[in-house]
Amino acid sequence: MDDNRNDENRTGENRTDGNRAEENRTDGNRPDGNRAEQNRADKDRKDRTDENLTDEKRAGEDRTDKAPAEPEPAEPAPAEAAPAQETREDDTQDAEHTAQEHPADDQQRPADDQEHSAEDATEPSPRPRSRKRWILRLLAVVLALLLLPLLTAAAALRLNYTGDPAPGTHTRHKDALWLGHAWVDGRKTDRDVEALARRLRGTGIRDLYVHSGPLEHDGTLPASAYPKARWLTAAVHRELPGVRVQAWLGDVLASEGPTGLRLERPATRAAILDSTRAVLAAGFEGAHFDLEPLHSGDRHYLGLLDDLRELTHARGAVLSVAAHQIDPLPAFHSFWGTTTGHPKWWSQAYFAQVARRVDQIAVMSYDTMQPLQSLYGGYVAQQTSLALEVTPKSTDLLMGLPFYHENRFGHWAHAETVPAAVRGVRLGLSRTDADRADFGVALYVDFAATEDDWTAYRRDWVRTP
Repeated sequence: MDDNRNDENRTGENRTDGNRAEENRTDGNRPDGNRAEQNRADKDRKDRTDENLTDEKRAGEDRTDKAPAEPEPAEPAPAEAAPAQETREDDTQDAEHTAQEHPADDQQRPADDQEHSAEDATEPSPRPRSRKRWILRLLAVVLALLLLPLLTAAAALRLNYTGDPAPGTHTRHKDALWLGHAWVDGRKTDRDVEALARRLRGTGIRDLYVHSGPLEHDGTLPASAYPKARWLTAAVHRELPGVRVQAWLGDVLASEGPTGLRLERPATRAAILDSTRAVLAAGFEGAHFDLEPLHSGDRHYLGLLDDLRELTHARGAVLSVAAHQIDPLPAFHSFWGTTTGHPKWWSQAYFAQVARRVDQIAVMSYDTMQPLQSLYGGYVAQQTSLALEVTPKSTDLLMGLPFYHENRFGHWAHAETVPAAVRGVRLGLSRTDADRADFGVALYVDFAATEDDWTAYRRDWVRTP
């Protein structure tokens, strides 16, 4: 449609220009007398030309109404300017053709610029993303720092459980057994003592720690707490000659709470001494203390042990204690106490200070938080070695065996087993002091033990069927 309109414009231009040339030539040859007539003819021809141009313009307007708006054609130029006009029209056609082939170039460019401007204005700053990545990386580093020591410790414990125990690392007949309160409060009879004797004959058990407390928070102990003490000691001596019966005394310390026994008070320590005199007078052959939670470095406890040792030795009795575990890593009790408020472990140096003040020290080598038998056994082997290194030869060292099956935080029954504990004890003994005579195991506790526990103890430690 555009090409036809351009052709018409060019045709009209050429036709008009030709008439004008002809007129010029005619005027140049026409006599002056005919000029009036000629002027009238020119006027008529001009009117017809204007009418033709008007008709063409109307036709062009009609076509413009039906077609998209385009630039109106330029007015005809003189003949001499026609080539330039045609050139401009050709340039216009080329531009229109280019615009038709690439309509999005001119129209899309401003829109794209607007979109980019909008994105630049609305796109979030990369800083939050960078900060989030930085935080995630920091957390990963912290987690790695926390997990690496644990994984390293676990690998060390597993390695500590490997190898074979040395020959002869079995009972030295200085083992012990913790007994419940029923043995002194009237619930047990002679028949129970006879059954206990059958259970213990042929084993290495020499001491019985019979629960006779607990102490009151002020250190006192009413005689009503152990009414059958004298009967029990006599019955055990009859059925099991050579086995000693000790009073197991203990209480919760006020070291991590508002209530409990306060060893820093002189009156409390004096009351504990009086309670010890009373149980020895009732027939017990020793006093066994289990005070928890006892923090490493407690000097009041050491002072109490000095006084108790003097008292018991003056009466020919035995002084024994249940001891906390030793730091598996240097100063671990300080780290654990800071993070949890419960130090749990003793330093090896403090363990040595306690061991020098007593006749027997029994390590509570259970409630270890180990999830696997191999890790638990490796842990017991480590504890055995650590304790052997600092316990004097004059003190009996006993390692605790878990004769109970609770499942709670810190203790998994499937991991803390008697076979794993005995193997760990033998491995630690083999590596540190295989020939030590004053050494044994302590079984906790009689009323929770199973036949499998007793079988494992006899088979793996006593070496009897």
